[in-house]
Amino acid sequence: MKNSTDRVKGFMQYLTLFIGAAIMFLPFFWMINSSFKTEKELLSFQSFFPKQLLIDNFRQAWEMGDFPRYFGNSVFVTVVCVALTMFVTILAAYGFSKLKFPGRDLIFTVLVSMMMIPYEMLMLTNYETIRHMHLFGKIWSLIVPFTSSIFYTYILRNFFLSVPDSLYQSARIDGASDWQYLWEIMVPMAKPSLVTIALLDAITCWNSFMWTMLMSSGNRNIRTLPFGLTAFTSEAGVHYNLWMAGATIVVIPMIILFLFCRKSIITGVSRGGLKG
Repeated sequence: MKNSTDRVKGFMQYLTLFIGAAIMFLPFFWMINSSFKTEKELLSFQSFFPKQLLIDNFRQAWEMGDFPRYFGNSVFVTVVCVALTMFVTILAAYGFSKLKFPGRDLIFTVLVSMMMIPYEMLMLTNYETIRHMHLFGKIWSLIVPFTSSIFYTYILRNFFLSVPDSLYQSARIDGASDWQYLWEIMVPMAKPSLVTIALLDAITCWNSFMWTMLMSSGNRNIRTLPFGLTAFTSEAGVHYNLWMAGATIVVIPMIILFLFCRKSIITGVSRGGLKG
């Protein structure tokens, strides 16, 4: 009787996971499937699958959306943002975990509480900061506000806290400085968490739209790939098939990155969320 109950529970769990996965996967499948259709096929809803795979949709979307320029901007912004964020996060996490100074835990608690503030509420402050730094309309305006994250610091700090202090004392006895201890011992040990932070930050920077739209209003040359999707909307209407093809071009790199690195993301988040 107990075995039957366990089997039913197991079946229901797998069924729930399957339904959830199907719900999450369906929008992506619909987008990719629609990107191969003609506009008439897409709007008529006569057939779920395209009668003919129109690869030319991707060529038109690539040219019409000015994707070559936007792709280069996206790669540059993502790479620089990830590099700076990693550097700042490592230093901040080490300071809040291993360095002892008055009010350390209180300051970190206040910073963590700021995660509850929606990003949209910070855009005005960031806008004024960028304007006073004379970076408005420059590609660095897409990078500076994203060079730190308390969420990533929280993940890495918890991992650093799990490293025993005896390791630090042993390193100091061997003549290692704090700087050497951090980069030669702590950073290699935190590789799973660092990979997770890099991947999550890359996805965030790659998909950024609202801030890019605000900062690039005076300079089209700094726009990134997500903004290229606006090229398929006009007063005359929307080219839905090209829109879907453009959206596919934008998200495919991040989907591939996630599929190859999903285990690292899960491992890093789970290890970073545990203390001790």
